[in-house]
Amino acid sequence: MDHLHRGDQHRPRRLLGRSRLQLVQRPLMNAIPRFNLAESTVRSLRLEELLLFAETGSGLLDLPLDYGDRAGLPALREVLAAQSGVAPDAVVTLPGTMLGLHLLARRLCRAGGEALLVTPCYGPSRTVLDQAGVVVRTARLLFEEGYRPDIARIAAMLRHETRLVVLADPNNPSGVRMPREAVQALLGAMARRAPRAVLFIDETYREATYGPEPAPSAACLGPRVVTAGSLSKAHGAPGLRIGWLTVPDAPLREELAAAKEALILSGSVLDETLAAALLARPEGLLAERRHALAHALDMVTCWQADHAPLLEMVRPEAGALCCLRLNPARVGPQAVMRFWAALPQKELRLAPGPWFGEAPGVFRLGFGHLPPAALAAALRALSRVLEETL
Repeated sequence: MDHLHRGDQHRPRRLLGRSRLQLVQRPLMNAIPRFNLAESTVRSLRLEELLLFAETGSGLLDLPLDYGDRAGLPALREVLAAQSGVAPDAVVTLPGTMLGLHLLARRLCRAGGEALLVTPCYGPSRTVLDQAGVVVRTARLLFEEGYRPDIARIAAMLRHETRLVVLADPNNPSGVRMPREAVQALLGAMARRAPRAVLFIDETYREATYGPEPAPSAACLGPRVVTAGSLSKAHGAPGLRIGWLTVPDAPLREELAAAKEALILSGSVLDETLAAALLARPEGLLAERRHALAHALDMVTCWQADHAPLLEMVRPEAGALCCLRLNPARVGPQAVMRFWAALPQKELRLAPGPWFGEAPGVFRLGFGHLPPAALAAALRALSRVLEETL
């Protein structure tokens, strides 16, 4: 999951204080709940399922467990390149996307460069930028606007010192997509206001749709676009520790591969072999996941409608999660406190807004991880919290 049990170290810096609300939320994040609605992935893939989907198994017994290629297993890079619309040489594999963001930030933002982070965001995105020693400016997407990107607002935050712009598409925590024309408009603004900047787009949820084919990757939009992906969210295999970057700029790609080699030498040959086999035949798995996500989203949408107008929702367009808000016009600060304090009593966990850069009355609800019966039970328990505290 998103390591919510680690608490403050993954929250945006401006929200780090030991407030009364955070003291209420801390037991919620540390406890092991019966109903984990903070989980951001689909149902976890079991090894037996992976071997069946990938149509591999006995061949692994002959796999030499040597060091791998520093840029990644060639077979894995080939299938990732085909799915992203780039050449295999443009792909660098990593044990998760956050290492890629960290290495990219250290490379681009040294000597006074800044990063612009579009929020709300996946909590560790801010953490890795902080740990890289980068000056971070933020551009906010707003719940009231359905987390739709306001390119003029984002562009106004760009400066000559900006070297890295970081966003997720689809967004985490909201699941809202950024239209292709908005990405192109942002690239145009960067060319005018921050010509040395690179746009980093985390596409981890791109294939976690609700039926239709996923949107094309932004990897082919130009030399200043770096995309990231992983097997963690849409495929439900975070335990494989497989992430990747597409980096069209050859010198930058070489520097990132060298930095990866200096830190970890190479990725796991076993993980990368399994990932290559799975990604070569993804549709059976992804079709099943899309059907399950669509059903779970319908459940959550109907449940939220039963609690409107006290509870507002931004409907996601992809991903295994969504954002909801206790309506500030009807729910005061004391009621918000009661809501969070009551969750552990019902063995519930949600991702609190301050963890990803939002207000205390906002929370992220993950609907893709629990099976339908457990999700229904979790929503019933959450209903009782709402009824008892608001």
